Amino acid sequence: MAKLIVVEMLSLDGVMQGPGGSDEDRSGGFEHGGWAMPYFDEVAGQEAGKSMAETGAFLFGRKTYEIMAAYWPNQPDDDMFAKVLNGLPKYVVSTTLEEPLEWSGSSLLKGDVAEAVAALKEELDGNIAVLGSGQLARTLIEHDLVDEYGLTIHPLMLGSGKRLFDERGEMRPLRLVDVKTSTTGVILVTYRPEG
Repeated sequence: MAKLIVVEMLSLDGVMQGPGGSDEDRSGGFEHGGWAMPYFDEVAGQEAGKSMAETGAFLFGRKTYEIMAAYWPNQPDDDMFAKVLNGLPKYVVSTTLEEPLEWSGSSLLKGDVAEAVAALKEELDGNIAVLGSGQLARTLIEHDLVDEYGLTIHPLMLGSGKRLFDERGEMRPLRLVDVKTSTTGVILVTYRPEG
């Protein structure tokens, strides 16, 4: 059985929208795209590389998938992230996309999201990483499908933008498994649900 890990870059006030580039996700008038990049250092790079090396498959929501599929297939193979992202299986939750998907190794998950992801976890071994995909991540949290959270919490508040955790959910105790601090003040934490 696979372990499902939600991997997210967050501002201190919980915003996850557009961490990588200025035009990554401008929905809702978001103007702070690329906010995480000034904080990337050797510690963050090493941890990201370690996480990628332990990943066996990726799970994306439609919007994040489209952003990633437009970028990563065009990156050189000697880029560690491109090699992993392009080489591993990618599963996409979407009601609007149709197969075949253009990014090599991509498949649609069909039907009820919670049931499809639970079945995928039973079918696969290793780690399934959810990158970005906030709406999907919240659905997975709601249905108790998340086995671990890998969060990089950046030392800034954005004030607006899409957040990983919203106000709809119930209390969910977590256990701290690991914590590291980067040279730029980013806190890299790993949590697992209690029980």
